[in-house]
Amino acid sequence: MDKIEHSTVFANGINIHVASIGPRDGPSVLFLHGFPQLWYLWRHQMLSLSSLGYRCIAPDLRGYGDSDAPESPEEYTNLHVIGDLLGILDAIGVEKVFLVGHDWGAYFAWYLCLFRPDRVTALVNMSVAFPSRDPRIRPVENMRKLFGDDYYICWFQVPGEAEEDFARADIRNLISLFLTSRDPDPRRIPTGTRFSDFTRVPIELPTWLTEEDIGYYTAKFSEKGFAGPLNYFRAMDRNWELTAPWTGAKVEVPVKFVVGDLDLAYHFPGMKQLVNEGGMKKMVPKLEEVVVMEDTAHFLQLEKDDEVTAHIYDFIKKF
Repeated sequence: MDKIEHSTVFANGINIHVASIGPRDGPSVLFLHGFPQLWYLWRHQMLSLSSLGYRCIAPDLRGYGDSDAPESPEEYTNLHVIGDLLGILDAIGVEKVFLVGHDWGAYFAWYLCLFRPDRVTALVNMSVAFPSRDPRIRPVENMRKLFGDDYYICWFQVPGEAEEDFARADIRNLISLFLTSRDPDPRRIPTGTRFSDFTRVPIELPTWLTEEDIGYYTAKFSEKGFAGPLNYFRAMDRNWELTAPWTGAKVEVPVKFVVGDLDLAYHFPGMKQLVNEGGMKKMVPKLEEVVVMEDTAHFLQLEKDDEVTAHIYDFIKKF
């Protein structure tokens, strides 16, 4: 990890922490993390791909880690984040990248390809399939209809409530709870309970997650808190409003999609059909490969780091 360099880039009006490794003249790979994560999610892939000659770049998205955290949910839209990413690339002098995303990072990767396909050579996206916009219903309203008010994303909508609960939680156990979950069922917070209730007993770590790893996450989230990360969920309906002009637009870059069979995103209603029965191909016509990894949950790049690295490399080396 000592070989990974860290810098602060001023982009789109905020300071953004960027981790990078690899030859500056090598082809660039931009890695985007999701919730509740950091650049650190991609450490294994960055070390491996940089050894193969790639310049690997991984920011802490706004609100996370050592990047600035604007207060308003209005400042966490996809337009803001895509602006951040383009600002980073311009600041470090990178014109075009291979793009790798996961969770919220996958969501923003889709939109970077949609908004600025000229800046992306190819995309390897994980967990979150292309979020085709339904003009008939807002996303949070749709989730309330599907899962009820106790669905975690619906619960996250109330400013301050989740922050207060997470502040009461044991952060080490809270992060461990998120990263080690292998339950693909919808995540709900039953009435009368909170996330903090499940963090009172230490969670045994799997072999692919060390105490050093958890210590890094714990330090960063203890310092920064969760307001920024939670604001992404609170901007979901605003994103729906802002992307109305792109309703029906297609992603026109080469894509490989990878998901674990125990990933809760893969079990979202309609997702398996979208992934396995050609539905995503309609909106992503250059979708070249779909991989469903067996016995693998949401954080596949941690759980099976070498296999995920191989999936990335086998795709991007073709270009």
